[in-house]
Amino acid sequence: MKIRNLILLLLCVGSIFISLFIGSYKVSPGEVVDLLWTWLTSGDLSRFSLLLQTAILDIRLPRITVVFLVGMTLSVSGVVYQAAFQNPLVSDHVLGVSNGAAFGAALALLFGFEMIAVQVFAFIFGILSVLITWGISRTYAKSSNLTLVLSGIITGGFFSALVSFIKSVADPLDKMPAIVFWLMGSFARVSKSDLLYSLLLMGLPLLVLFLIRWRINVLAMGEEDAKALGMNTTQFRFVLIILCTVATACAVSVSGVVAWVGLVIPHIARIMVGPDHKDLVPASLALGGSYLLIMDDLAKSITTSEISIGILTSLIGAPFFAYLLRKGTGWK
Repeated sequence: MKIRNLILLLLCVGSIFISLFIGSYKVSPGEVVDLLWTWLTSGDLSRFSLLLQTAILDIRLPRITVVFLVGMTLSVSGVVYQAAFQNPLVSDHVLGVSNGAAFGAALALLFGFEMIAVQVFAFIFGILSVLITWGISRTYAKSSNLTLVLSGIITGGFFSALVSFIKSVADPLDKMPAIVFWLMGSFARVSKSDLLYSLLLMGLPLLVLFLIRWRINVLAMGEEDAKALGMNTTQFRFVLIILCTVATACAVSVSGVVAWVGLVIPHIARIMVGPDHKDLVPASLALGGSYLLIMDDLAKSITTSEISIGILTSLIGAPFFAYLLRKGTGWK
């Protein structure tokens, strides 16, 4: 148990530390350690060049923090959705969150709004898509988990069609490239201004999910068993969905659509630590953050120009998930 936790901790620390050196501006490990130590202790950075301070403190450190938060959000949301719906194949796309956020961002880009407005639109429509999904599911006489999932597919398909419509009417020389690039996912525009927004809307839901992770075990036992133990399953599932939706909508608004993280990482974590959510949630946090950070490093360094991270996560995630299905996911 201790060795496993130590490995996960080293993975997190190692991926964060290595990411500080990856970028167009080359710095040595000694410079980075010296700068960070001085910044954390005395705060007097006068002996460091302005270029070094900008590269590490204003560009790389905020980006690393946001990327790690997005990775944790997508992976833990996948874990929670899979437990809430008793289905190992659902992820953050299940309620139409990603498609709704994608439409909001595409709409803002079509009208030429600033990036902060693009993020706000993506967040609002991500939340709205879940409300629509919930509303559709409640129109049926007998609402169930399957009804909610199918309602999410309906909502996601509707917003996906709207995104296609926006792409068809967008200026092919100006607006279209921006929309397509955003939809493929990227952290290239992340800045210090995104930190507070991300910490509040991703960090706080993640903290709550971490604290109540033992209750997710009860829900994962099944509807009848959970009710027999005194749990209001409908109410608790609603709370989980709201927490995951807020965090996921924020993640998508910052990064664009990043596929497969919420599906692949939970299965890897489940194989490593088992189905107990007291261990599964922390493992997903560590693996999700580290994995997306490594993908972001590759996106910055594979070619001379940064490529979309969604391309890498899809190229790696799809075949790896096929491998996991063949070997067995450990789902119980």
